[in-house]
Amino acid sequence: MPGQQHVIDVTAAIERARFGRFQFLITALCALIALLDGFDTQAIAYVAPVIAEQWGMNVAGFGPIFGAGLAGLTVGAFLLSPAADRFGRKSIILLSMLIFGVFSLVTAWAGTMNELLLYRFLTGVGLGGAMPNIIALTSEYAPARLRATLVTVMFCGFPFGSTIGGIISAPLIGAFGWQSVFIVGGIAPLAVLLVLIAFLPESLRYLVASHAPRERIAAILRRLDPDNAARIEAGTDFVLHEPKAAGFTVAKLFQDGRARTTLLLWAAFFMNLLVMYFLVNWLPSLLRASGMPIQTAILSTAVLNLGGVVGAITLGRMIDRMNPHLVLGTAYAASALFIVGVAFGAHDLWLLMPAIFLAGFGVVGAQIGMNALAAGIYPTAIRSTGVGWALGIGRIGSIIGPVAGGALLGAGWTAQGVVLAAVVPALLASLAVFALRRHPAPAGALKAQATLAH
Repeated sequence: MPGQQHVIDVTAAIERARFGRFQFLITALCALIALLDGFDTQAIAYVAPVIAEQWGMNVAGFGPIFGAGLAGLTVGAFLLSPAADRFGRKSIILLSMLIFGVFSLVTAWAGTMNELLLYRFLTGVGLGGAMPNIIALTSEYAPARLRATLVTVMFCGFPFGSTIGGIISAPLIGAFGWQSVFIVGGIAPLAVLLVLIAFLPESLRYLVASHAPRERIAAILRRLDPDNAARIEAGTDFVLHEPKAAGFTVAKLFQDGRARTTLLLWAAFFMNLLVMYFLVNWLPSLLRASGMPIQTAILSTAVLNLGGVVGAITLGRMIDRMNPHLVLGTAYAASALFIVGVAFGAHDLWLLMPAIFLAGFGVVGAQIGMNALAAGIYPTAIRSTGVGWALGIGRIGSIIGPVAGGALLGAGWTAQGVVLAAVVPALLASLAVFALRRHPAPAGALKAQATLAH
């Protein structure tokens, strides 16, 4: 009708669009970031036994080093995720990549424990800023019918990067020394940064919510939904039917009926990330202390993360088809059983490796599923904040886990006893997710889900 302004609801447009090359590009680029993130996060665990031998120190002294990197992850998640809700997902992702690339590279020249601690902390700040934003960006381009699957598949890059690190670190260290692991971990993200500048789009939902120029929104929407590109006319108005966040965005996580959900989500993240980072940081050293060759000890963490990749893909499809709380709560409970298998199978590879794989399936795989669950709970205006703070609270657990492992070893605990200690937080994570199931989603989330379902 002449004179009538054409309006497009971008949420409906995202739901309507078929999954094509543009959505695949976004998922693939975010998966690549997750892969580099996983490699750099895990790198210190691979080199710790070697540095300890070369520097003539007890490996138990690496607890603070592990904790420093994870403290950086916490700071990055707390500070950079709210910044992304204000300045955009892409800008913060690029900044995060630059930070962790530069300081991973610098770590190769660390000559003292204090230098190693500082560089791992600063690397962690970049790593912590990247993760919640690739989750938010992937979620915001995914239709509801595929959201959990795409977020989990994308985030499989993280354990896959750790797996690659486990495979290549031993030969790298043998040929070029432990420094080579950090050189690879620094050069790769800096090279990928150039690709992201050119090809990674900003979140369409964020652009609409922040009143970006119509031409910029229209250009992305045409690529997202080429079948309906002809509907986008000059002067088209773009709308997003979601609440806007005014004021301090973190406070919004506790408003509109979200307080219980947020606290239970934080408890699940805290407990499971405590277990996850305890295992990924200490497993090589604990198995080495049990008498295994360094190559086998490092490979064990690759197996753990490979189990996480398989678990994430499997659980992601189950979450899209079944109750996510039931799926994830059961996975956490099962992982506790498999951790017991790891503790008692340290001297039998035929028992140990399947137990490690299945523990990774539950611990790492379910954590990736929790990322998708968290992204679906919060609206666009506070999504990066919601996911980032859940990860940030989880990072507090991830700091406590490795540091506690070092303290237990220093107190004379056996490697078996230290591994068994991880069973308790795994069970508590399961209870938190099951309790989350008993609390209905916030009113705003239910309305958004109902809109997406239609």
